[in-house]
Amino acid sequence: MAQEGSGGERTEKATPKKRKDARERGQVRKSNELVTALMMLLLFGALRMLGPGMWERIANFLRAGLSGQLFMGDALDAGEVPRLMTRGSIELAWIMLPFLGVAFIGAAGANLLQVGFLFSSKALSPKMDRLNPLKGLQRIFSVRTLYELLKSIVKIIIIGYVAYGRYMAAMERFGQTVWQDPAQAAELILLLITDLGLSVGLALLVMAGLDYFYQWWRYEKDLRMTKYELKLEYKQQEGDPQVKGRIKQKQRQMAAMRMMQAVPEADVVITNPTHYAVALKYEEAKASAPIVTAKGQDYLAQRIKQIAKENGVELVENRSVAQGLYKMCEIGSEVPFELYQAVAEILAYVYKLKKGR
Repeated sequence: MAQEGSGGERTEKATPKKRKDARERGQVRKSNELVTALMMLLLFGALRMLGPGMWERIANFLRAGLSGQLFMGDALDAGEVPRLMTRGSIELAWIMLPFLGVAFIGAAGANLLQVGFLFSSKALSPKMDRLNPLKGLQRIFSVRTLYELLKSIVKIIIIGYVAYGRYMAAMERFGQTVWQDPAQAAELILLLITDLGLSVGLALLVMAGLDYFYQWWRYEKDLRMTKYELKLEYKQQEGDPQVKGRIKQKQRQMAAMRMMQAVPEADVVITNPTHYAVALKYEEAKASAPIVTAKGQDYLAQRIKQIAKENGVELVENRSVAQGLYKMCEIGSEVPFELYQAVAEILAYVYKLKKGR
């Protein structure tokens, strides 16, 4: 017979602990295609809105540079070249900053929407099993690799089809740029380019939606657990049931020992007479009512009565009071109001017996 182990069919859903551990390792449900599609839409959308302003600032910068150095006939000293290049780089950076800001926010937002904020150092740690040639071959010829290959082929086909269609539709309008001034021609070219980019982005977004559902299915499947893993995790979190049972048994034994030690100090033990026994002690300075110091049923009841006899504690038989105290009181609690009268009569009887001795 095969020894029980972690093998077996993974038929059970992942537990919250398994999901938490996977997240700490950087194993999350994420579609890179969704990030790519959203990035394309955001970048080309930003290019359409910010493009005219960016083009105007670049043109003004070039115009100022040419008019200041070439048209005025100023001689350009070699020492001025680094300063002009630095100034040009800074100006270009300011021009591109909004566009780059949109790209950064888009990339961060697309990832946060899928996985939330996550920093996992475990995902950056080296994995020695990556050096195993057999593991490498398994990854190369795995279902996941085949899916990624087919996805790349489909992506190329979709991008090519959409791009070709938009290009053919824009050919006639490209011809109009010959009869327009440079500013109008640049605006038209920008419009056609952004139309192409947005169309490709929308097509990829549809594909990304399908990929996201696949990644969700794959993620859930990879996290599935065997019955043995569930049992092992339960033991790790809750403890071995057998060990817990032994601990509880030990605790009950210790509680019974402490309870038996309190019997000799009791004022009276009220019995059923055979099935129940309840020990009471009344200290007027410490409590407003008698306290239950010990109680037991069957075997424990017999032990309480035996210890009471050995230590001269009075035994009083009263079925209803014994049963009521056993069911209504916990050890260390006061006698309930409903039994005040009956208990008071029993204690009065016990005190009278003690005085008569």
